[in-house]
Amino acid sequence: MSGALADILAAALAVRGWPIESTGGDMQTPAEITALAESVEGMLRNRHLMPDEPVHVRIGNRPVDLGSLLGIWRAGAVAVPAHISAAAPTLERLQKLTGARFSVDGGKLGAIGASRPPARPLLRDAALVIFTSGSTGAPKGVVIGHRRLAGKLAALDRLLAFRPDDVVLLPLQLTFIFGIWVALLALTKGARLLLVPKFTADTIGESLAQASVLAGVPSMFRALLAERAPAVPNLRLLLTGGEVLAPKLARAMMDFSPAVVDLYGLTETGSCDFCARPAEQPENIGTIGRATEGVDFRIGETGELQIRTPFGMLGYLDDAALTTASFEGEFFRTGDLARVTASGYVELIGRAKDIISRGGTKIAPLEIDHLLSEHPGIAAALCAGVPDERLGEVVHAVVVRRVGADLDSATLRDWMLARTERFKVPDVFYFRDALPSGPTGKADRRAVAQLAKIPAPRD
Repeated sequence: MSGALADILAAALAVRGWPIESTGGDMQTPAEITALAESVEGMLRNRHLMPDEPVHVRIGNRPVDLGSLLGIWRAGAVAVPAHISAAAPTLERLQKLTGARFSVDGGKLGAIGASRPPARPLLRDAALVIFTSGSTGAPKGVVIGHRRLAGKLAALDRLLAFRPDDVVLLPLQLTFIFGIWVALLALTKGARLLLVPKFTADTIGESLAQASVLAGVPSMFRALLAERAPAVPNLRLLLTGGEVLAPKLARAMMDFSPAVVDLYGLTETGSCDFCARPAEQPENIGTIGRATEGVDFRIGETGELQIRTPFGMLGYLDDAALTTASFEGEFFRTGDLARVTASGYVELIGRAKDIISRGGTKIAPLEIDHLLSEHPGIAAALCAGVPDERLGEVVHAVVVRRVGADLDSATLRDWMLARTERFKVPDVFYFRDALPSGPTGKADRRAVAQLAKIPAPRD
């Protein structure tokens, strides 16, 4: 067996009573998960797997996916999560980037490459390579170490105190660092884990009454609360993160459950670098709170939030130059603009790369998102800069109306003009049923700009 996470997970399964379940009806007992992991380990070793070799693992939020992960780690390999619905070109691109020879899907081993990948010193003690997209959309392979993620799990245990009697409802995919650590923490604490293969308000509706811990991105909670707050009699922790939690949504979530915990962090920094509990700091709703255990931060000269943590990535796969450029000394450059409030909380202003320059005037799209979201007829809003020949950039916004709201562009523009400067009022509004989102369910600001290329009615 190899790797700290393999040891931790195997030990948890050895004393575990609860099966691992999914809302799709699948279930695996701890003994079945362990047996599947042993089978995966044996198959990989029989194929002469090299130490620290990347192995793809297809993820569908199935109980067997946890056995696949454990088997890969037991064999001394590095897991590269990819969703079961990923398109063939996406999988081919991942294979070229990793050089992987093998893929595990539901405990079954498949061959995806013929040649052994190169030995990579960066992958020593690595547990995961999680691919994220940067501002250009080019995939970046974030290498996560066993010991660093195990250390983060221990810190999160002290922060969140999962319990053996918890029922953890998890609609976050296990391709996403947020979903991965929630699942691992639930298993190590002996909690009952209920995976959601595909999130909709309906797919988790029947399970909410059982849940004591629910984890999701804000976009999921907007959908869940779109019509009325469901009954959650046992909920004691409502974990959110992955995108900015707007003040209006934070207040709605506190009506749903006062136990809201907003967690800010990046895959590169090991996740959960800041923690805010809005019910305990109502005067600071909208901030990301304070730094968590072991994390230091500073605000750079340009206003960029920079983080130093012992739990961060080992580096970017095969990209030493990008790894170096992403740090200033020991501090990771998040790309987020931030400021410290008078109370000592950290507040995000926006992404440096997302700042809109309209006629030479700088606009933080997050500010416009939050203002639009305060309109009583709006459930959610997301804006972005779109190239413009005259002004350089103009502001486009996607707006999700509340059920029954009668709202058009002219009315909304007048409402905005009464509350902010004219140059901050979006030039174009798109009314949609939901915000555009990426594969992890997070709202996708880049997709707003893409709407400008699609001729369609905007009101």
